[in-house]
Amino acid sequence: MCLSGAVLLAQAPGQNPSEETKRQIEYTRSHYTKYEYRIPMRDGVRLFTVVYAPKDRSVQYPIVMQRTPYSVGPYGIDNYRPVVGPSEAAEKEGFIFAYQDVRGRYLSEGTFVDVPPRKVSLNGPKDHDEATDTYDTVDWLVKNVPNNNGRVGMWGISYPGFFAAFGLMGAHPAMKAVSPQAPMGDVGNGDDAYHNGGFHLAANFGFYSAFRPRKGDPARPEPFNRFDYGTPDQYDFFLQMGPLSNANALYLHNENTYFNDILAHPNYDDFWQSRAQAPHMKNVTPAALFVGGWFDAEDLAGPLKLFRAVEKDGARAPNTLIMGPWLHGGWSRGEGRTLGDLNFASKTAEFFREQIELPFFVQNLKGKGDGLKKGPDNSIPKAWLFETGTNEWRRFASWPPSNASLRSLHLGVGGKLSFTGGGAAGFDEYVSDPDKPVPVLAGIGAGMPGDYMTYDQRFASRRPDVLVYQTEPLDHDVTIAGPIKVALKVATTGTDSDFVVKLVDVYPGDYPNPDPNPTRVQMGGYEQLVRGEPFRGKFRNSLAKPEPFSPGKAANIEFDMPDICHTFRPGHRIMVQIQSSWFPLVDRNPQTFVDIPSAKASDFVKATERVYRGGSDGSQLRVYVVE
Repeated sequence: MCLSGAVLLAQAPGQNPSEETKRQIEYTRSHYTKYEYRIPMRDGVRLFTVVYAPKDRSVQYPIVMQRTPYSVGPYGIDNYRPVVGPSEAAEKEGFIFAYQDVRGRYLSEGTFVDVPPRKVSLNGPKDHDEATDTYDTVDWLVKNVPNNNGRVGMWGISYPGFFAAFGLMGAHPAMKAVSPQAPMGDVGNGDDAYHNGGFHLAANFGFYSAFRPRKGDPARPEPFNRFDYGTPDQYDFFLQMGPLSNANALYLHNENTYFNDILAHPNYDDFWQSRAQAPHMKNVTPAALFVGGWFDAEDLAGPLKLFRAVEKDGARAPNTLIMGPWLHGGWSRGEGRTLGDLNFASKTAEFFREQIELPFFVQNLKGKGDGLKKGPDNSIPKAWLFETGTNEWRRFASWPPSNASLRSLHLGVGGKLSFTGGGAAGFDEYVSDPDKPVPVLAGIGAGMPGDYMTYDQRFASRRPDVLVYQTEPLDHDVTIAGPIKVALKVATTGTDSDFVVKLVDVYPGDYPNPDPNPTRVQMGGYEQLVRGEPFRGKFRNSLAKPEPFSPGKAANIEFDMPDICHTFRPGHRIMVQIQSSWFPLVDRNPQTFVDIPSAKASDFVKATERVYRGGSDGSQLRVYVVE
């Protein structure tokens, strides 16, 4: 749900573009002509749309479009984007590019609904939703934009990726290829707002301090200032803020109905269920390319869920999942060689843009080239993923791979982790203090750094309120490919508690440092976060209907963490960490059974958390191991 730089900079006055930006604008102006339209929808509402058409009219071009709530700026017929389309490579290839302010945003008429639902049925010929707005836009473009070849594609990242997914629902016959990239497939569970009931505090507070309802009639973006935290230490800022209700009481002042709606629905109720996109991935006719990043802090789950939904319904056209070693949107810019302290030994983002994304659109919209077909059988893969650990691209005919078997990593006595069992039954415990929550990062910084999923977890494993289990050093490669199924047996002295589970790759002591090493990171013994997710315990039986714990009584928690494709190399260890806070990435659980958005300071109490291990029903992680 990242607030795109476009909305922040589209109308920013007095900014001097860099030489690179000047070069890009000059290229775009010399090769494309800009047009502005107000396209009527079936109910009469007009949506503001910008079209960049190639000056070369010797051939007809397909249309590639994006619909966004973040502004199609810069506005004005003579003001050009530096780069049009999903990449410079696509711009040079040549397409007609269309950008649209979605209903109710900026210069488009109508009323905007945050995370709008797909309507199951329409009430009459003028009823509408984002799927019909997409259909009506495509219909108008192919009939009215000169020199188009009658084929349309669509792409978008984050919120625009969410709107791209609507292009797969009841698609117009001209829609031939859609690439939802980091789409917000299920904001109520897994993307952006809530993860298994845990509220992503820092990200949503920051986003909704800037993303606000429009006041009045259609208008260009107004200059605004980012929220001033008054400190670089967001851990301290949010801790001093106190209960979640103080976000409005002290700072946002109930001025943003979008933020208020999220807090009003902490359960996965009809509000969220109606907004989930996976149930509507039916009868998909365009070719689909779902794209995501293994280290995406915001919308990691979206592309995985939507890809699976299309597969479950039976794809009518090629359906492919792309996952690379990127943070949110990182595939769309830069080389993609490094992220945080990690080095992937190749230009992964450039590879995606030039060898995957561009061929996908060229083949499906122009009928040129082989698209995603490669290999001895010249087939389109179901999944084309970057395998971290070995740092290699892999193509799969199915996902998870057909040669992966489900095996259990058992938590054992003495902090042992093993595929062979957890030994005798027992438990480990720790005290969780909501006044001293486990931080998301070791130092001072943002509440949700974009690259936090790469961070060294040594600081956490040394805390007394974090349980640690690890294997012996491995003597062979262990590749885990697919979702991670968590099965915990726990107890708490409270009536509610969170349980955060992290899968970690522990590097050997002789792992080399980067050269040069400006941050002076020590990679020997690095504990790389591979995957981590919170679970709010009161939702253990239903995300829609919370239930309190009975203090001291054992209970089971089962949930899936998003997929990985990672190889733990020889000499490395596999580690699991368990804790009951992850702050301020996730809001604090008071550890009493209350409505957390309205909880009082007095509701927050310490609790002793117990995790059972070993025996026939001890805690474990079930993972897909490639044989």
